[in-house]
Amino acid sequence: MKLEEFVTKFAAEFDETPVTEFSPETNYKQLAEWSSLTALSIISMVDEEMEKRITGADIRNCSTIKELFELSTSNKASDV
Repeated sequence: MKLEEFVTKFAAEFDETPVTEFSPETNYKQLAEWSSLTALSIISMVDEEMEKRITGADIRNCSTIKELFELSTSNKASDV
């Protein structure tokens, strides 16, 4: 998966935030709609779409969508 596709899939997990708010440099934790439920949705999306496992700690340790993408494509994320 490429970064642009990841950003699109990431944005799809948000119901009210306009797609224009999302870019690789978006600090997702500063979005008004961000919540623990959204974090769980992102974890599930990464698991389903990328067949990688990330944790809540991974979400907390990353700031931008790009950082989360890079973690999800690295060897640090567990294969499912």
